[in-house]
Amino acid sequence: MTDIPDIIIRNGRVMDPDSGFDQVCDIAISGGQITRIGAVSDKGKTEIDATGLIVSPGFVDIHAHGQSVAADRMQAFDGVTTTLELEVGALPVAGWYDRQAGIPRALNYGTAAAWLFGRKAVMGAITLDAGVHPIDQMGAGAEDMRWSTEAADGNQTKAIVAHVRQALDEGAIGIGIPNGYAPGAGVKEMTEICDLAFEYGTPTFTHIAYLSNIDPQSSVDSYVRLIGLAGATGAHMHICHLNSTSLMDIERVTELVAKAQAQGLPVTTEAYPYGTGATVVSAGFFSDPDFTRRTGSDYSNVELIRNHHRFTGREDIEKARENAPSDLVMWHFLDVEVNDEHRRLLDLSVTYAGGSIASDAMPWINEDGSIYEGLEWPLPDTLSAHPRSSGTFTRFISRYVRDRQTMSLMEGLAKCTILPTRVIEGCAAQMTRKARLQEGCDADIVVFNLETLEDRADFTAMNRPSVGVCHLLVNGVAVITDGMLNPDAAPGRPIRRETS
Repeated sequence: MTDIPDIIIRNGRVMDPDSGFDQVCDIAISGGQITRIGAVSDKGKTEIDATGLIVSPGFVDIHAHGQSVAADRMQAFDGVTTTLELEVGALPVAGWYDRQAGIPRALNYGTAAAWLFGRKAVMGAITLDAGVHPIDQMGAGAEDMRWSTEAADGNQTKAIVAHVRQALDEGAIGIGIPNGYAPGAGVKEMTEICDLAFEYGTPTFTHIAYLSNIDPQSSVDSYVRLIGLAGATGAHMHICHLNSTSLMDIERVTELVAKAQAQGLPVTTEAYPYGTGATVVSAGFFSDPDFTRRTGSDYSNVELIRNHHRFTGREDIEKARENAPSDLVMWHFLDVEVNDEHRRLLDLSVTYAGGSIASDAMPWINEDGSIYEGLEWPLPDTLSAHPRSSGTFTRFISRYVRDRQTMSLMEGLAKCTILPTRVIEGCAAQMTRKARLQEGCDADIVVFNLETLEDRADFTAMNRPSVGVCHLLVNGVAVITDGMLNPDAAPGRPIRRETS
């Protein structure tokens, strides 16, 4: 007598970008794993009718800052089953994982080692505390910006490297290097951090050092620097948000990345399908007296998220920084709805061959700017974040794949599943069982209606969940059933680097 499957997904179009499998068939699931793909004659304890629907591996977001119950739930409706904080990371890493274990996480989660926080701690700007959300740590230390503007000396560099090494020993998935927030960090320090990444066989997740379309210290300068670090140290340089960090130089930057990859250098990248970025108001590049000329963007394009205030100039944003340095802002650097050239540039980054889709999802914040840690569902209307926190993947699939047909559905799904997974699975062995619809793999599965899939969040109503995701399973547990959230579901598991 055979065991009865826990769940059978019936008659869906099963698509596995890793193997290229594309067939209408069934999937049997038991014990959180896929046990059979094909015709399943058994009757399951639970059956899902997926007739006319797409059955895909759950989406893997390797750049997500939310890391909370609220963030998980919104990303679940975006088709995400694994959400990772890799660009910024956390310190101390063991404490961060301990804290997440006490939260009812719906999605799989994990973090990188936060190089920047090690730098801030060594240079006296912060005290490391696992209880502080990484985004709040990003805004901390604004009273003394030496951690941002000054190069570390030899002893300081050793101490920074020691912090990062400890984090890797505690299971961090690579090293987060948001260099743009500390552009004063020297190349010597960067080479030592990259040497460490190479030693541990982990990627770096980098925010380029300079945001400018004018030399010296242009975006192109920054990309060439990262490509050079990959060649000099052998470290895998994963470059975050190709769209936003390139500003108006996206075309040239994609050419440089493609040439580096053609030479076999370990360089990968990602993008999200929005022309608006988000960060903390204390980000140093806003304080550049030459900000407007160097970026081609007026201060009025920068908007305080919690109250939609548009800044009038450098003095205005400096005042906001002094008042609340961790406040989140949106930067509308491309006007893709009305400007055809801006839309073309965004398309170059989003459709870049071999590039991943990653949301850069922001935390949900209260009206006073504090991070929301509550469990309410639906999310209160008073909360805000960024539309990408709600709709990155559904926006990409619906607009770029279904409507505009810039690529096949299989290619689009690969950018949301196996491509981001390949960035990290060399050091996080758990990921070899994810982002695949294959027997023996984890049952992280999204079932969606391609015809109705749509992002609904916009810049005035960011908390609208996407529609079209009918079912979402994480480790074989239903987080979404028939388009409805199961609020008690908390099947998320930690993803960590393999340690000896």
